[in-house]
Amino acid sequence: MARPRKRVLKSEIVAGRIRDYIIEKGLKPGDKLPTEGELAELYGVSRVSVREATKALGFLGLVDAAPRRGLTVGNISIERLSKYMGLNFAVGDYPIHELIDTRAILEMGGLPQLAERMATDPDIYRRLNAINDELRRTTHMADWIARDIDFHRELVSSTGISTLAAFNDLIQVFFLKLREDFPKSEWLSGVKAHQDIIDALRDGKPGLAAEHVAAHVGSHRARITKQP
Repeated sequence: MARPRKRVLKSEIVAGRIRDYIIEKGLKPGDKLPTEGELAELYGVSRVSVREATKALGFLGLVDAAPRRGLTVGNISIERLSKYMGLNFAVGDYPIHELIDTRAILEMGGLPQLAERMATDPDIYRRLNAINDELRRTTHMADWIARDIDFHRELVSSTGISTLAAFNDLIQVFFLKLREDFPKSEWLSGVKAHQDIIDALRDGKPGLAAEHVAAHVGSHRARITKQP
């Protein structure tokens, strides 16, 4: 049986059209938008629908509204957006295998840049190695989860690609659940996988590091497949 179609609110449609307007006009943060009345007339809707749309966009930082100044394009922060979008990954009905693949793609995508940066900045390797050493000494699940998250965030943020790091945080929210189910018997294999990744990067072999990442992240898929 086909799923019932989700009802789309008029304010959501208007929000999408305002977004398209900003893109089509090439507007930048601080640029003025049409007034509520002008937007209502432009899209053939009520001012109430426009106001609801701009409030939703304002919550995400996409639109600013101020007395006298009116509506302007907001100064969008992807880090701010990721905080709210991460909840969607955590509670949304996304197939687990798709999320595993998404995380693998995110972590593998910046490995060539990370290898280049590591070649000129040895501190990157030292930071990642220090976090992995902490993981080796960890005995409590809560500490393991925290250090594992630290390692993967550092791995992605050290690429120097800030947008990649922000999207990585979205996936990390979801993978908290997978880490909670990660048996202690497999902790050492996780630490070894981390070491293989950073050693390959230190040796200037991002392709080999990508193979290790794929195997490491893919181990979640194999573990879940075995679960009853």
